[in-house]
Amino acid sequence: MSLGPKASISEETPAPTADAAEERGPAEKAIAGRSLKQIAWRRLKKDRVAIGGGVVVIFLIVVAILAPVLTKLFGHPIDEYHIDQIDVTFGTPLKPWGGISSDFLLGVEPTSGRDVFSRIVYGAQTSLTVAFLSAFFSTFLGVLFGTAAGFLGGWIDSVVSRVMDFLLAFPQLLFSIALVSVLPQSFLGMDSRWSRILVLVVVIGFFGWPYIGRIVRGQTLSLREREFVEAARSMGARSPRILFRELLPNLAAPILVYATLIIPQNILTEAALSFLGVGIPPPNPSWGGMLSDAVSTYSIDPMYMIIPGATIFITVLAFNLFGDGLRDALDPKAR
Repeated sequence: MSLGPKASISEETPAPTADAAEERGPAEKAIAGRSLKQIAWRRLKKDRVAIGGGVVVIFLIVVAILAPVLTKLFGHPIDEYHIDQIDVTFGTPLKPWGGISSDFLLGVEPTSGRDVFSRIVYGAQTSLTVAFLSAFFSTFLGVLFGTAAGFLGGWIDSVVSRVMDFLLAFPQLLFSIALVSVLPQSFLGMDSRWSRILVLVVVIGFFGWPYIGRIVRGQTLSLREREFVEAARSMGARSPRILFRELLPNLAAPILVYATLIIPQNILTEAALSFLGVGIPPPNPSWGGMLSDAVSTYSIDPMYMIIPGATIFITVLAFNLFGDGLRDALDPKAR
């Protein structure tokens, strides 16, 4: 008995179209991988405090670079005296709030009448130059000696570790005062300002490298026993290749974070040396030097102390906030 034509057991399934792929929804779409840089940037963007600190840091860097232009547009030459703005009897600014006006955005200096805005702008140039160059110098030395001690080990590790312990126990501020005070204010054909900046960079950077050196040494000791280093050795890679191709890329995150956090410390060190009279020599502008000059007049003109003090506070706070956010973003264990 025939039941008619046989039914087709299998039917052809049409190929999915683009519209059908869109209808499947985001859950069935291919998941795109992210690099470590993308993950860190995504974390950093979510930290609004760190982003705010980074914006302030970028603003200060731009101000320091454009110091001559800003002085011409909104201020007066840093060595120009405006005695007509000073009360000859008390030596204080004639106008209230430290002489703040449309011509002098941040007021005038007591006794001399120099423009505070111009001196703050050039002081930013001085402080940031010393902070960045000394941080680069100390980071270079710390990475060099830290990786050598951690990777090579043996007597090299012992010698480098004892040198770092000695420098960490050494009275840095007292030695800096003694060293900077005996050096000439101008040499190598440079003026007194840039000569002293070079001296401060070398002194602050030299005493700062043991801090990052200990961190790099500890990270190197941990990384040299990892599987990828052993795999590189088993494939015949030599020590320079392992050091530069395997270890240093994995040390980039802690090095970058610590270099960011050491900059505000260098700013405070330069301000302290200038405040004590062994930093940037007068009449060159410096935030610490301005605070030192304001000691004798803060009771009658507090604005001259408040403005440079607030500038140092905001700068150091911005660098610390940005450094903390960068550390959290680059932490592989952070969620």
